[in-house]
Amino acid sequence: MAEPVEFADVATPIGTFRVVYQGRAVRVVDLLENGVAQTGVPPGALRRKAPFPAESPPRQLAEYFRRKRDTFEVEFDPETSSEFDRRVWRELCRVPAGATVTYGELARKVGRRGSARAVGGSMGRNPIPIMIPCHRVVGHGGAITGYGLGLWRKRWLLDREGSWPLRARSAEGPRPRQQTLDHLEASPATRRRAAAA
Repeated sequence: MAEPVEFADVATPIGTFRVVYQGRAVRVVDLLENGVAQTGVPPGALRRKAPFPAESPPRQLAEYFRRKRDTFEVEFDPETSSEFDRRVWRELCRVPAGATVTYGELARKVGRRGSARAVGGSMGRNPIPIMIPCHRVVGHGGAITGYGLGLWRKRWLLDREGSWPLRARSAEGPRPRQQTLDHLEASPATRRRAAAA
């Protein structure tokens, strides 16, 4: 007998997320916030409340925000997606916490060199944010670019994983007003503090 489709709301420091899942297979992670598009809950889905069972998708999401885990041991079962999107998301899940990848690098990894915009489209269609870590995808040179849940959340997630501020990735250096470790380490204030220590 198939496991029931369930949903649970997980409160986090960056908002409440609704996880829709069946066993270990996650279908959707929605941010419950006014003005943010939500997929909704399928008819007949059962509501689960905390405490969540060990290893269940909502428990794993809660543990991620409590810094008890960096990886998710779940399956992904989005209701709609193209084969290209799934390929991009599978490759993205190989990028560990604390690391980032550019849209162009991700396109090359899936064999679609020059398709950075198509990869950006896949990120925009990701129905399972955080678990499928689209926040780890950055622009050329480490620029923080589009994120459906808001750029401040993207920075928060990168900071939580230890990859913010970003190191500049390109030869031309950081973009104006872009916060990077290279920029901070080279700043006069940083050098003065290091010299005084």
